[in-house]
Amino acid sequence: MARTESNMLPLGTKAPNFNLIDTIDNTKKSLTELKGTTATLVMFICNHCPFVIHVNSQLSQLAKDYVSKGINCIAISSNDVKNYPQDAPNLMKQNAVDNNYIFPYLYDQTQNVAKAYDAACTPDFFLFDDELKLVYTGQLDDSRPGNGKPVTGKDIRSAINALVNNKPINSNQKPSMGCNIKWK
Repeated sequence: MARTESNMLPLGTKAPNFNLIDTIDNTKKSLTELKGTTATLVMFICNHCPFVIHVNSQLSQLAKDYVSKGINCIAISSNDVKNYPQDAPNLMKQNAVDNNYIFPYLYDQTQNVAKAYDAACTPDFFLFDDELKLVYTGQLDDSRPGNGKPVTGKDIRSAINALVNNKPINSNQKPSMGCNIKWK
């Protein structure tokens, strides 16, 4: 598994809009309709990446813990499904069911959304405030497959909690690390 770090989009960047197919219900959904009232967490993930598999339960729990606070999570897969068929939309839907995702799992077939966000790896995280300005980008936490550290989501949870409580978010943010997005 290749280790690729996220590109760290500059804080304050406005979230690029999108209109993508939600593989769970096969309908098109846009950022403007999915955004949270308090914040929006955009996550670039995929089905087969061991880094994503390692954190799947935490992604599901994170969404459940914060949805009542106006935080909406959105997952996007931008991988090339011709060369990585395990990331195909029908399997994305099954993955969402298997991992109890309560958030949409969108398919970025053209990879234009990943490029607009400067996403580089899976998982790659982007937390936007209520005005869709980037306030956090980076890792979920320090856990990686095989390093023995527990998956807690502490880095993103810290940023979300600060945002919810109108506190400053730590600007010293560590890049996420995972498999590279599988470009066409």
